[in-house]
Amino acid sequence: MTLTIEKTDVKKQAMKAKKASKTLSLLTTEQKNKALHKIADHLDANYQTILDENDKDLQKGREKGFEEAFMDRLSLTKERVEDFANGLRQVADLEDPTGKIVSDWTLENQLQVQKVTVPLGVIGMIYEARPNVTVDATGLALKSGNAIVLKGGSNAITSNKAIVDVMHDALEQTDIPKEAVQFINTTDREATNELFTMKEYIDVLIPRGGGALINAVVNNATVPVLETGVGNCHIYIDKDAEVEKALNILINAKTDRPAVCNAAETVIIHEQWFKEHKDALTSKLAEYNVNIHGDEKVVEAIKDAKLAGEEDWANEYLSLDIAVKVVQSLDGAVEHIEQYGTKHSEAVVTENEETAKKFMMLVDAAALYHNASTRFTDGGALGFGAEIGISTQKLHARGPMGLPALTTVKYMMHGTGQIR
Repeated sequence: MTLTIEKTDVKKQAMKAKKASKTLSLLTTEQKNKALHKIADHLDANYQTILDENDKDLQKGREKGFEEAFMDRLSLTKERVEDFANGLRQVADLEDPTGKIVSDWTLENQLQVQKVTVPLGVIGMIYEARPNVTVDATGLALKSGNAIVLKGGSNAITSNKAIVDVMHDALEQTDIPKEAVQFINTTDREATNELFTMKEYIDVLIPRGGGALINAVVNNATVPVLETGVGNCHIYIDKDAEVEKALNILINAKTDRPAVCNAAETVIIHEQWFKEHKDALTSKLAEYNVNIHGDEKVVEAIKDAKLAGEEDWANEYLSLDIAVKVVQSLDGAVEHIEQYGTKHSEAVVTENEETAKKFMMLVDAAALYHNASTRFTDGGALGFGAEIGISTQKLHARGPMGLPALTTVKYMMHGTGQIR
């Protein structure tokens, strides 16, 4: 396998993707599944080439002094390559979302009407430092019959080029044209800006990354956008929360993988629970090296806590830091989430069913949890296979977006000469 570097012409690439999408839409489920397995096998076989190229990105990251959380998202290992190869195999095992008759009926004039699921067409994927997105997004796009144009972040460009070259080599041995997967091989931001306005070739844009990237796409694109959101996720520990359960959920949500969007960034605690269990809370957070940024009540009660500022309530830490807010009631928790939440994932820990029900009805978010960690907001964890992103908007798709989110519908009518 030879790594290729080509001069980028975004418009030509988008045109090729559009043409390939027509071929792709005609393929059978079996043909698409065979292609996904072929790509997965090639990724496993060429993992060392991918890791060698990833090392170049990691070295540049170290030279630039990137934070640990960023380096974790950028880093690949043999196990991670195997994981996203297996993710493709899992996607192949999922039901094909296209060609499904959602509903059908016959009019009085005997015209037969069918509402059928079909691919979106061409997906423009704009993302940052996670090389796994290159594979996950491609797998979901191809399985749902869509071509894809990939624009990864500049800090992972070498890794992404290697991955796409492996996938192209695999597609050469399948019925899917390799032109169905386009990689914009440049760090020039103008290439991203070009994608924003290519309505004639790109059917939908999906941004996946930090708030700045997402806002840039949403605010500047004329192509329809499936908006994914940053994850300023909260856990509310109610006065009726069981202590061990609450602490286990909090620790998992904060420390299992702090650099991901479904990690908890703020814990909101009922003042009664806080008074009774602050020592257990402090001890557990210290055990996992979590740094506390709290309001005045927290700083007064916990020796090493830092006073939280506005940025602590509003931003994703993506690290072993957590903001702690004490409230007098459920309403105070809901109000805080309403002000600072990003409509991603929110959790309540309580043994009071009425409190849980009220929380889940009042809080506006894509994913809500009662007595469970926010870490389950993930396509794989919820049984969707890989995910293309987590939508925090309300139209078309919301929450972890798997295969069904990458389809739309057509109305197909069958007649015998009916006229109106």
